[in-house]
Amino acid sequence: MILEYGLAVAAVATGWSAYLNSLLAGLNIHIPKAVSGSFDPANGTFVNLPAIIIIFILAFLLTKGVKESTKLNTVMVGLKVLVILLFIVVGVFYVEPTNWKPFTPFGTSGILSGAALVFFAYLGFDAVSSAAEEVKNPHRNMPIGIIGSLLICTVLYVAVSLVLTGMVPYTDLNVSNPVSFAMQLVHQDWVSGIISLGAVIGMMTVILVMLYGSTRLTYAFSRDGLLPKVMSEVDAKHQTPKKNTWITSTLISFCAGFVPLDKLTELVNMGTLLAFTVVSIGVILLRKNKEISTDGFKVPLYPIIPIISFVLCIFLMTQLSIHTIIFCGIWIVIGLIIYFIYGKKHSLLNK
Repeated sequence: MILEYGLAVAAVATGWSAYLNSLLAGLNIHIPKAVSGSFDPANGTFVNLPAIIIIFILAFLLTKGVKESTKLNTVMVGLKVLVILLFIVVGVFYVEPTNWKPFTPFGTSGILSGAALVFFAYLGFDAVSSAAEEVKNPHRNMPIGIIGSLLICTVLYVAVSLVLTGMVPYTDLNVSNPVSFAMQLVHQDWVSGIISLGAVIGMMTVILVMLYGSTRLTYAFSRDGLLPKVMSEVDAKHQTPKKNTWITSTLISFCAGFVPLDKLTELVNMGTLLAFTVVSIGVILLRKNKEISTDGFKVPLYPIIPIISFVLCIFLMTQLSIHTIIFCGIWIVIGLIIYFIYGKKHSLLNK
C-alpha cells in the first residue's frame, strides 16, 4: 500500500505538471523544457520541477491539520466535477461515431489490459479507509463514502471516455493532457483553457488525498512498531505527524521528478491490485474471527464476492508488463527485509 499510495501521488503530480504546462502555454508562458519533464536527456528533460513543487506545497498544507485541508479539498472537488460536466456537455456535440469503429480495436485482451491499467483511477476509494481513525461513526460513514463515490465516479469515467474517444481517434490520445488536447483539436480553446485550469485545481485534490493516505499508513505502521518511531511522532501544535509528512513527501517527490508517467502508473496498478488481493482474503479471515465487531457494514454474498475479487485481482496482475511484476517482487523482498531486520522485533503485536 505504501507503493500504491506513494507512487500514485508521484504519477498524479506528473500529470498535474503536464496540465499546468498546457494552461500556461495558453497564456503564452513557457516553463523551460529541461525542468518540465522526467529524466530523459534524449528528449531534453532532466527533472519535473512543477511536480516536485506541488507535492511540497500540499505537504505543507497537510502539516497544518486535517480540518484545514478538508475545507480546501471540498472546494476543489466541486470545481473539478463542474469542469468534467462542462467537457461532457460541450464535447458530446463533436462526437463522430466513426471514431468508435471498431469499438474494441484490441479485442478482449485489450479490454483486460486496459482494465489492469485503469485500476489506477480507483485509488481514491480505498484511500478513504486510511482516514478511519479520524471519522465520526465509521461503521456507517465509511461504507457510504466508499461505495457512494465509487458509483458516481464510475458513471463520470464512462461518460468522459465515450465522449473523448468519440471526439478524437484513440490513436491520437497518447498525451499527458488528453481532455484539453481534444478540445484544442475541435477549436474550443476557451473550453480547453477552463479544463486545464480545472485539471490543475482538481488533480491537486487527488494528490492531497493520496499524500494524506500515504502519511497515515506509515504513521500506523510506525505506531505499531513496524517502522521507526519518528514516523509516528505527532506535532504538539497541529496534532499532525509533521516529520512523517516531510520524510514521505521528499521520497515521493524524487519519483515524481525523475520517473516517467507510464512507468509510475503501471507500478501503482500493481501495488493497488496486490493490496486489494490481500484485502479480499482478509475479509474471509476476519469474518471467521468472532472477536471482530459485526455491527457495521458487512460484505454481501459472503464468501462469493471476496473470492471473485481475489481471482480477478490476480488475473489483472498478469496483464501488466513483466518488468512491473519483477519490480514489484523486488519491492516485496525489500519490505520483508525491513520487517525481519527491524519490524518483527519492534512489533507491539508480537509482544
